[in-house]
Amino acid sequence: MSAKILVVDDEESIVKLISFNLSKEGFQTIAARDGNEAWDVIQQDKPDLIVLDVMLPEMDGFSLCRLLRRDGSTIPILMLTAKDEEIDKVLGLEIGADDYLTKPFSPRELVARVRAILRRSGERDHSQEERLEFGDLVVFPGRYEVDLHGAQLFLTPKEFELLLLLCRSAGLVLSREYILQKLWGYDFYGDTRVVDVHISHLREKLEGDPAHPHYIKTVRGVGYKFQTTSQESRGA
Repeated sequence: MSAKILVVDDEESIVKLISFNLSKEGFQTIAARDGNEAWDVIQQDKPDLIVLDVMLPEMDGFSLCRLLRRDGSTIPILMLTAKDEEIDKVLGLEIGADDYLTKPFSPRELVARVRAILRRSGERDHSQEERLEFGDLVVFPGRYEVDLHGAQLFLTPKEFELLLLLCRSAGLVLSREYILQKLWGYDFYGDTRVVDVHISHLREKLEGDPAHPHYIKTVRGVGYKFQTTSQESRGA
């Protein structure tokens, strides 16, 4: 069955453009004109991905994204905006969006972004039960769940993917550029600050003292590495 994609935009021409190009590629599409309507559609139709405009009447795209993530939803979100300011791009990603596309955009690029997000989501959904243990930290890749000190830790989908990437490369230093490529699937215009923002938020949730992290270490001028207890005891 083809993926069901919700297109949320108050511009009829944009909705038609996106829906036409996605339908041409075999996707099912449904539409909403504002954040409140989108919320109702999401509860009823359970889309596989949301293409979400930032500037919406009633409830804007940022507010809807926050609401979904606070509600525990892991539905992938591709945000659209007419703005091209760094603060908007970073804000959208740090509140839980999976990707970001600035208007005007190429329909081909939009379809490519949608496919990349759904591919990563599919890999998550079909991964077999697995657990990665690092002392009091336990990561369940197939369930997108993390336990810390015996309690479940809430992470956004992108925060979880970042933690999983670091855990599976424990002890190795990963550059910001490498993390961008692995998690977003493209260069993201060289904006490595996106990685720093996600690392900061992940540390706030994971570390007892984010200013002196136990798990996620900064390697100045290079990137980040996940440090296990055993590595710390060896002075790594």
